[in-house]
Amino acid sequence: MQQASINLTQSLHEVYEPDWHGKDDVMVIGKDCDALWEDFHNKLVDSTLLNLDEYLLQFPDLKTRVAKRSRKLIDYDSARHHMETLQTSGMKNDRKMMKADDELKKAQRVFDELDVGLQDELPSLWESRVGFYISTYKSVTSLEAKFHREISLVCRQLYEVMTKLAEQHSDKMFTIQGAP
Repeated sequence: MQQASINLTQSLHEVYEPDWHGKDDVMVIGKDCDALWEDFHNKLVDSTLLNLDEYLLQFPDLKTRVAKRSRKLIDYDSARHHMETLQTSGMKNDRKMMKADDELKKAQRVFDELDVGLQDELPSLWESRVGFYISTYKSVTSLEAKFHREISLVCRQLYEVMTKLAEQHSDKMFTIQGAP
């Protein structure tokens, strides 16, 4: 939309003849319109996209930790299975049993630490999305409403200049054949 507005303004500047009413006004209105679009774009980027980028930055770390938790769950299951195998085999090798028990406890501790951390963090992250959505949409709609109020004033000024130009050249009005 911004580029379309810029193109329209440039076209208007190119075709507007110097002796027509409001030549300077049209130039100022065009610059005001372009400035409003640029300001809207910059504010939208600053208030919305930067917040979105910041919000999204937390996901790669969480994804890495969830993947690590999955790997540690496999390690824990493997250590548990190894311990069960040793217990059911009937061999009485205390050293192997103690080593397997230590590995099982270590694997369980590492897994539990990751699991508890994620169980604390993931629900709060899930709930935070609502606040993020609200603030983002409120910001966007507020910026849009302000922009449309301001651009409508500029469009009104252009309409008034065009009305006076039509009065100046009332004998040269363009009519479309077959139109009522």
